[in-house]
Amino acid sequence: MSNAKRPDGRSYDELRPIKAELGIAKNADGSCYLEWGKNIVVATVNGPRPVLPKHLADPSKAIINYKYRMATFSVSERKSPVPGKRDKEISLVSGHALEAAVMVEQFPNTMIDVNVLILSADAGTRVAALTAASLAAADAGLAMRGLISAVAAGRANKQIVLDLNKEDEDTEDAVDMACAFLMPQKELALLQMDGFADKKECSKILETALKGAEKVYEIQKKALVSKYPVEGGIQ
Repeated sequence: MSNAKRPDGRSYDELRPIKAELGIAKNADGSCYLEWGKNIVVATVNGPRPVLPKHLADPSKAIINYKYRMATFSVSERKSPVPGKRDKEISLVSGHALEAAVMVEQFPNTMIDVNVLILSADAGTRVAALTAASLAAADAGLAMRGLISAVAAGRANKQIVLDLNKEDEDTEDAVDMACAFLMPQKELALLQMDGFADKKECSKILETALKGAEKVYEIQKKALVSKYPVEGGIQ
C-alpha cells in the first residue's frame, strides 16, 4: 500500500475506529453494542429455544433466525420501518455465515434468534452487524468454533482499499466486496460483491479483506476478554 491518504484521512489499508461492548441488553441471553466509524449497531441473541410450530424444526441442528434491520432514523432520509428486499437478503446470507461459527448441530430442534439493529449507517453495515452478532452469540454462551470477523474491501479511485465508507462507495470505479471469515481458522464464510473487477484484482481485494478481518478479530478478542478475563488471552 502507498502512503497516500483517503479523503477521511485514512490510509488505503486502514480500518475506521471500532469499539465493541458486550452485555448491554439485560433481557437478552447475549448482546453487543458496536461502533464502527459512523456505524452504530446493537446485536442481541436469545436461545436456543423450542421451534414453534414443531414441524418447522430441524432434527439435525438449530435454526439461526437472523434479522437485520435499519432504524428509521439510521440514514438521512427516513427509512421505511417495513423490512425491504435488501434487509431480507442480508438477513438470509448473514444467518448462513454465522452458522459457520455456531455449533448448531449441538442444539437440534431449536431456534436461535439473532436481532441486529442499525442505529446509524455509513457504509459497511452488513459486516458491522455480522461482527457484532458473532460477539453477541459468544456472549450468550453458545458453543462456537470461532468468531465471524467481517469487513469490506474493494476499489476506489483506482486503489485497492480496506473498509469502504460512503465516500469510497460513491466513486465512479467503486467495487465493494463484503467478506466474513471464521476466525482464527481464516475460512471464508461470506462473500458478496458490488461492481466489477478482474480475477487478479479480486484476488488482491480478498487478500486485503483477510488482513482487515485479522484486525477485526483482535478487536473482538479484546471485547470478550474485557468482560470475560481469560488467563493467557484468546487465541
